[in-house]
Amino acid sequence: MHTRSRRLGFPPLNPSHLLLTPHLPPLSSDRARMAMSRAAAAAAGTPVARRRLMGAVAARSMASWFGHVEPAAKDPILGVTEAFLADPSPDKVNVGVGAYRDDSGKPVVLECVREAERRIAGSMNMEYLPMGGSIKMIEESLKLAYGENCEFIKDKRIAAVQALSGTGACRLFADFQKRFLPDSQIYIPTPTWANHHNIWRDAQVPQKTFTYYHPESRGLDFAGLMDDIKNAPDGSFFLLHACAHNPTGVDPSEEQWREISHQFKVKKHFPFFDMAYQGFASGDPERDAKAIRIFLEDGHQIGCAQSYAKNMGLYGQRAGCLSILCDDEMQAVAVKSQLQQIARPLYSNPPVHGALIVSTILGDPELKSLWLKEVKGMADRIIGMRTALKENLEKLGSPMSWEHITNQIGMFCYSGMTPEQVDRLTKEFHIYMTRNGRISMAGVTTGNVAYLANAIHEVTKTK
Repeated sequence: MHTRSRRLGFPPLNPSHLLLTPHLPPLSSDRARMAMSRAAAAAAGTPVARRRLMGAVAARSMASWFGHVEPAAKDPILGVTEAFLADPSPDKVNVGVGAYRDDSGKPVVLECVREAERRIAGSMNMEYLPMGGSIKMIEESLKLAYGENCEFIKDKRIAAVQALSGTGACRLFADFQKRFLPDSQIYIPTPTWANHHNIWRDAQVPQKTFTYYHPESRGLDFAGLMDDIKNAPDGSFFLLHACAHNPTGVDPSEEQWREISHQFKVKKHFPFFDMAYQGFASGDPERDAKAIRIFLEDGHQIGCAQSYAKNMGLYGQRAGCLSILCDDEMQAVAVKSQLQQIARPLYSNPPVHGALIVSTILGDPELKSLWLKEVKGMADRIIGMRTALKENLEKLGSPMSWEHITNQIGMFCYSGMTPEQVDRLTKEFHIYMTRNGRISMAGVTTGNVAYLANAIHEVTKTK
C-alpha cells in the first residue's frame, strides 16, 4: 500500500498584499481616497500621529483574522452538566453524564487504582513513552480484549498502539482508514454515541448508517440490522459496539452475534469494535468480550478500540488502546508503524501515568483480582438501580411497560421519553438528562430513585 503526496505551492507574495486581511469587504473608491488622505496626512504629521494611525491599522488587521469565527454549538451532553450546576434547587438530579457515581452520588476512585498509584509513586521516571505507547499496557490490553491465551497474540499478528482513550483509538483508526483505504466508508449504527459521527467526519471518511434500535419495542431491530448488513456493498466497514451499546443499552444476544458474524463473512465486511465498557456491562470482562471472541473464532480480521475510562474510572487519564488483527506478523509490523506515523503529528507520544496505572493493575494478579471485584460491584449497583427504577414506576401505576429498563444493559437506559417530556422533567422537577431520553443509570441512587420515578411517571402518564 502506498499513499500519494503532492507539493503545496504558494504564489510569490506581493508586498502590497501584506496589509490585506481575510473576510474584509473591499473599500469603495471614496473610502479608499479618504484612507489614503489620512495615511498621507499621518506620514507628514508628528511621530505620535503616525504611531496612532499604524496602531489602529494593526489592531484592525489583527482583529479581522478571526472576526468571522462563530461560537461552536454546545456539546449536548456537557451542556446538561452546565445547566445542572447552575440550578440552585436542592432537589436537582443529574442523570445526563456518563461517569460512574457511588450510591451517594459521589465520584469514585477505585481502591485498585489507589494502590497502583502508591506503587508507582517515585518508582518511575517521566521520560517520553515510545510513539506506540507503553508496551506493557498494550500487552495487557490485548489479553483483556482477545483472551489470555489468544493465538493471534502469540503469533504477533496484532498491530496495537496505546491511544488517548476510546475517542483517540477511534480517531487513529479513522485516519488510518482514510489514508490507506481512501475509497472506503463506515457504517455507523442508528443511534450511536454522538462523537462517533464527529470522529469519522473530521477524518473525512464518508458515513452511512445501519438500523439498530427498534423504538416501539425499545430493543434491537435485528431484522433491520441484518437487512442493512446484507444490502451494504461487499467489503464495507462497520462500527460495532462490543457491549453496553451507547446510548440504548441494547446488545445482541450471543446467538444474534453469531448470525451477525456469519453475515459479515458472507459479505466480507470489516468489523471495527468500540469497546468502552468491558466489565462494566455484565460485571464480567470475559462475558463482555464475547462478541469480539465470536468474530475471532469465525476467522474475521477486526479492529478494536479499548478504553479504561469507565471500567477503571480513569476518565481524565485518557488511557486506551487501538488494535488491528492482521494477516501475519510482517503485516502487523507495517500497520503499527503507520499508526505511529499518524500519531506523531497529532500528539507525538501518549501520556504515561494512565498507562502505568493500567499495566500495574492488569499485570499484578492481586490488583487484577481486586479490580475484577470492584468493576463487578459497579456493574451490580447499576443493575440494582435499574430494578429499583422499574419497580418504583410500576408501584405508581404507570400505564406504560418499563421492561426495557431491566432488559437493557450497561451505564445507559434509553427510556423512550420524548424531548418534550425531558424538557418537562428539567423545568418542573430539576432532573437533567439529554433530550433523547437517555438516562445515565450511574446517576441514580437509593436516595433519588423514588423521586426520579415519580417525575418520569408524571410526564409520561396519559392525561
